[in-house]
Amino acid sequence: MPDIAIVGGGAAGLAAAFSALEHGAKVTLFEPNGVLGKKLCITGKGRGNVTNHTDPKNFLTQVLRGGKFLYSALYSFTPEDTENWLESLGVPLKTERGNRVFPVSDRACDVRDAIENSLKRSPRFTRIRAKVREIRAIAGGLQVFCEDSDKASVFDRVILACGGKSYPKTGSTGDGYRLAQSFGHRITPCSPSLTPILCRESFCGKLEGLSLKNVRLSLKNETGKGAEFSELGELLFTDSGISGPLALRASAYLSGGRFPRTLELDLKPALSEEELDRRILRDFKESTNRDFKHALDRLLPASFRAVMVALSGIDPAQKVHQITKAERRRLVGLFKHLTLTAEDLGGFDEAIVTRGGVDLEEVDPHTMESKLQKNLYFAGEMLDLDAFTGGYNLQIAFSTGMLAGAKCTLTDQN
Repeated sequence: MPDIAIVGGGAAGLAAAFSALEHGAKVTLFEPNGVLGKKLCITGKGRGNVTNHTDPKNFLTQVLRGGKFLYSALYSFTPEDTENWLESLGVPLKTERGNRVFPVSDRACDVRDAIENSLKRSPRFTRIRAKVREIRAIAGGLQVFCEDSDKASVFDRVILACGGKSYPKTGSTGDGYRLAQSFGHRITPCSPSLTPILCRESFCGKLEGLSLKNVRLSLKNETGKGAEFSELGELLFTDSGISGPLALRASAYLSGGRFPRTLELDLKPALSEEELDRRILRDFKESTNRDFKHALDRLLPASFRAVMVALSGIDPAQKVHQITKAERRRLVGLFKHLTLTAEDLGGFDEAIVTRGGVDLEEVDPHTMESKLQKNLYFAGEMLDLDAFTGGYNLQIAFSTGMLAGAKCTLTDQN
């Protein structure tokens, strides 16, 4: 019976513990937080976007870094496997827009509770509330030292599933990187990803809290020609920039990059410029004697009208029938090409995931075992793996955790 230590009680660590127990191991889980799966409980805004209902091939198109490395883990434990697993633990699931999968209860903690309860039912599972200070290699295994103790526990194998640096209040403080480095592992530069975008334009603060649906956000190439990212979706204005699904996805292309960068917002993507011009002209004819500041009621939410009027350069008190064709065309351009200047990203305390981590070249993708230190394994966000929003990152945690938990139990690992 292999004796396995798992450092970290998040999604990856819980999956690794479940898998190792299923394969007959004795498991000790080290987690300093009072509760397990603290970050898991806030995923999907607390609703628990556990995976994406898609096949592995399509899934990999949403992986930003490390897709080739992830291949074995993902095909070993697919999104369908995740759904079947959680439902077998008593968590009914539902699929929503964008194939995002949630618990029917809309409670992420139900997922955590179900996994934790299944672990506790095993007599081979032990949970220790302590922070791991050091890990040392010895003949045939590894020693684990906890803080405030010089006494070591000896294990056959250790899985590091400590998370990245995002949401540090949940325990993801980057400590796992230090443990990995102690065995010679390289940590690729870490930066926040899937995070709000901080913009230069002061009008963002005036629109704070405004959510726009069915708009297009584009990230222009640094050359200014073409778009590096361009998608339809939902956007939310914040006091210092933009957030919401579109901004979070765009931030993945900005993470670790240079600033400033130009973003372009199309407020009416369903209409061409010519169609929008005809629509505006029709609205103007119906309110020909009104002031311009009251002429955009049918086109924009109330809080956005004053901002657009100011940006247009047209006198708010000017009568609609006095607006020239050139002014109207300039207004159309504003609707179709509203420019935002990205100056930075939100920090790790706002980031959904961490970009960077343990260098994938130093980890065996078929087993998750370190290539530098025998009997040491990795899982989850501390690896240099990340994907877009939509359940993809949690699936990565489950897939790598399940694979590490299974492979570390093998007697003959060669």
